[in-house]
Amino acid sequence: MSGRNNGSAGIAGVVYFMGLVAAAVFYIQQAATFGAGLLGFLKALVWPAFLVYHLLEFLHL
Repeated sequence: MSGRNNGSAGIAGVVYFMGLVAAAVFYIQQAATFGAGLLGFLKALVWPAFLVYHLLEFLHL
């Protein structure tokens, strides 16, 4: 095991989890049907991928 400090990995996980919960609450509150709520939960799982994609597109990378 290496002597490196991986404390920031835990912080990133907490930030991702908080974002996941917030996005799930937002999408589910907007849903009018069960199917829309389920789709909202699935969107909440993948929102970081869309964020990174659009950020890289904005930066022309």
